[in-house]
Amino acid sequence: MPETPRACLKMPKRDLLPIVGVPADIVTDHGLAFHRAGEKYLRPLAEISRVLPVIVPAGAPAGMERYVARLDGVLLTGALSNVHPQNYGARPGPDTRPHDRARDATSLGLIRHAVGAGVPVFAICRGIQELNVALGGTLIAEVQDQPGMRDHRAPKHDDPDKRYGANHTITITAGGMLHAILGEREIPVNSLHRQAIATLAPGLSVEARAPDGVIEAVSADEAAAFTLGVQWHPEYRARDNAHSRRLFEAFGDAVRARRGPRAAAR
Repeated sequence: MPETPRACLKMPKRDLLPIVGVPADIVTDHGLAFHRAGEKYLRPLAEISRVLPVIVPAGAPAGMERYVARLDGVLLTGALSNVHPQNYGARPGPDTRPHDRARDATSLGLIRHAVGAGVPVFAICRGIQELNVALGGTLIAEVQDQPGMRDHRAPKHDDPDKRYGANHTITITAGGMLHAILGEREIPVNSLHRQAIATLAPGLSVEARAPDGVIEAVSADEAAAFTLGVQWHPEYRARDNAHSRRLFEAFGDAVRARRGPRAAAR
């Protein structure tokens, strides 16, 4: 039986905590659809960012501004699925599957409204790809098949510590947002993915690259609040990694800064 996310169930003064929306994936089991978000994302939000994570149902493109009005932050998770190519003007094919159109419908609208409303956004793995597409960028399918690029896919192993182990370093842009948070120019990361940013969306800046040039982190130049996307998985064993803790702490600080004036107004 999987460990119960007790931190998400026994948090003190839950009504006073900032609320962070986490878009769900759609998973089908025995003919029934389930809206799912991984515990490895919810736990660091609760324990490190010190916020209340709330799963946002997939497939709800209408009324995203009403969701955003109730949220103090948005965290976009990684997933097994890829952003559907039609969302960035490309044709779907075997190298872009699997897809989750319901998640796309929620995440892309949520991102646009959140960035526009000054709601902090932290985007991880699929999330950085969603952030780029939502703001007008495109994606590469099957990075490992591109000339000069390495294989960024996760190793096939039953041990999650081996699957999510660091697989290369990244070079962080001097003077950027990520540099300010981490205070380092080079760190090891567990960047595990098939797709990556191709054309960078207008308004996004590169915060880090892999040795083969793949974009590993971005920020939004003109966003009114914290808007950061990373291609790796800081959520995995976040408490055990100083860089991951700093990222979730920085996001939590930004969410509380957003929450403060809103709570006072209420």
